[in-house]
Amino acid sequence: MHKPACIVTILALAVFASSVSVFAQTKTITAKEAKDHVREAATVCGFVASARYADRTNGQPTFLNLDEPYPHQIFTVLIWGSDRAKFGTPEMKYWDKRICATGMIRNYQDVPEIAVHNPTDIEIQK
Repeated sequence: MHKPACIVTILALAVFASSVSVFAQTKTITAKEAKDHVREAATVCGFVASARYADRTNGQPTFLNLDEPYPHQIFTVLIWGSDRAKFGTPEMKYWDKRICATGMIRNYQDVPEIAVHNPTDIEIQK
């Protein structure tokens, strides 16, 4: 391998390793604290106070609202319809349970949320 190609490969591996380690080292916070951590990777934990599959809405999202039910939700775990089959019926599976969701916190209409794509992104707490 030529030196420039080797350097590019090493840099690519370093970037990949650092992005993987970001999620491996995420902090755990409450649903209430999430508003202070927008644009950060974190694990957010709370009680699923309301859950809804919006099958007639664009993107067919499922909303899991932590600690406070809709329309007073303080944090939402979002599952897009394209990922829904991986979760089964998440509005029933996670409702009335304490869960932790890991991912990048975004802000949507002044409510922080994490969009999850795989069941491994959500853990049911005992």
